[in-house]
Amino acid sequence: MGDSGMQRREFIGTCARAGALAALPAMGGGVLLDALTSVPLAVGDVSNHPASYWKTIAGGAVKCELCPRGCELTRGQRGTCGVRANSNGKLVSLVYGRPTMIKDDAIEKAPLFHYMPATKTLSLGTAGCNLDCGYCQNWEFARALPEDTDNKNLPPESLVSQVKAAGGKNILFTYSEGIVSVEYLLETSRLAKQQGLGVLLKTGGFACADAFGDILGAVDAINIDLKAYSHETYRTMTTGELDPVLANIKAAAASDVWLEIANLIVPGYNDSDDMVRRMCEWIMSNCGVNTPLHLSRFFPKYRYRHVQPTSKDTLVRLRKLAYNVGMKYVYLGNMGGDPAESTYCPKCWMKVIERVGFRVANKGLNLSTSTCTKCGYRIPGIWT
Repeated sequence: MGDSGMQRREFIGTCARAGALAALPAMGGGVLLDALTSVPLAVGDVSNHPASYWKTIAGGAVKCELCPRGCELTRGQRGTCGVRANSNGKLVSLVYGRPTMIKDDAIEKAPLFHYMPATKTLSLGTAGCNLDCGYCQNWEFARALPEDTDNKNLPPESLVSQVKAAGGKNILFTYSEGIVSVEYLLETSRLAKQQGLGVLLKTGGFACADAFGDILGAVDAINIDLKAYSHETYRTMTTGELDPVLANIKAAAASDVWLEIANLIVPGYNDSDDMVRRMCEWIMSNCGVNTPLHLSRFFPKYRYRHVQPTSKDTLVRLRKLAYNVGMKYVYLGNMGGDPAESTYCPKCWMKVIERVGFRVANKGLNLSTSTCTKCGYRIPGIWT
């Protein structure tokens, strides 16, 4: 977040504040989820929806231009993501309106810590992903074909109307990669805005610039997973490329979208002091020191079952390093109620927002001014 971008965010946040963030319980209990239980699950229920971001090439083949892989597909073939296919010479989406995972989650799980804490948020994800991270926490469906997953038939109209009726405030595309279901995301956003709902995205950010620009025009807040600040390490961990992700993070920082960045710390891969230091320096130069950074604990999963969980000492050390470099809001994730989940004033170190798991409470934030009640320092965010 550059200075001008942060000023816009602070202005938006100030204009949006109302009421009080006194004691905010974590979302749960299935309030929003229960509203969708009438929608049946069906194994292999896929869509055949016209896709965006592609062009025709020779012999009835198509080239997908959604992400940097640029998959060229003959009739019947599908892209690396597994959910975009050449159907009779046209590119189609197999997951439009077909989420396989729907949960009534706290917005903090995204993680988004400086955007509307504890508001009612419905989280969903489809099958498919255009990256192949060795540690994927949701590989059972993110790396699956949509015909092999349990999918709800939940088109944007039904999704938005039901979330609105249940009192929800946001719809979060997460769990897998929302970019590969971009048509679903964009149409949901168009309808959600008409109903006063927010649309949020948790993403790896591996997309072509044109498509990502449209996504930034559609979402209200975004958490981008910067998986490693090394071209070689990024390629090893994800099979993708780092440069497009960095470009998209810069684009998000320059937009009016609220941006937070996550980095899952995997021992032996991206946990060196040097890599984290260079990552923080890049974030400060290209996004700003106020950009919230989430350093999260890794647990063995998928192809990285042989790797030990990240130690608490490693995360504490890297958080301290990030602060010493100059970052102002650094959080530790997957730590089960650790004090580093809370927000502290960078000037006086008063705890202004307390988080214990997904329970949130205001301990010292003046919502009318977005400032610390002890010293008056401005805490950037969109708080209510």
